[in-house]
Amino acid sequence: MNKIFEKIYIFIEQVDKLNKIKSLKFTDINIIIDINEKTEKSDEKELFIIKFARKNKIPFIIKNNYQKCLKYNSDGIFLDSKNKNRLKPFFLKKKFEIIGQAHNQCEYFFKYSQGCKVIMLSPIFSNIKYTENKLLGILKFNLISINWKIKICALGGVNKKNLQKIKNTKARYIALKSSIFNNF
Repeated sequence: MNKIFEKIYIFIEQVDKLNKIKSLKFTDINIIIDINEKTEKSDEKELFIIKFARKNKIPFIIKNNYQKCLKYNSDGIFLDSKNKNRLKPFFLKKKFEIIGQAHNQCEYFFKYSQGCKVIMLSPIFSNIKYTENKLLGILKFNLISINWKIKICALGGVNKKNLQKIKNTKARYIALKSSIFNNF
């Protein structure tokens, strides 16, 4: 199924969902550790996910925390649309991936200036987080990203039913949040 897409990013916020990743027959997946709370328990969860990724040889990316990326020697960092920090590129390893999230052209230009190599444009389809009037859809997704000189990832409401529609976009990467555990 994922022969269509070069990479699949999976957002993980709970440890119990890791077993479901093993059952998926994906290749070229990357785990984005999406734990927003800052407690000792959240650090334990994060470390468990990192150990799982290393054991299964899955690249992992940490969300919005540059120091943790260096500490755990992650494969990249995910900068959400609210993150306005500049990175210090001389600390990065060669294959370190900087991924950004954008909802419009202005955010794209800022993420591009942050050094992002991949930009997740969202929300492409209907999901719990966004109302219908904020959805991009295929046409608007293509219009926004038509002149982007960067790799594009489709994020937001991606599931089995609408994977074929994403083939009609410029996106060659997809990102999955909750749908990976419900619809696949």
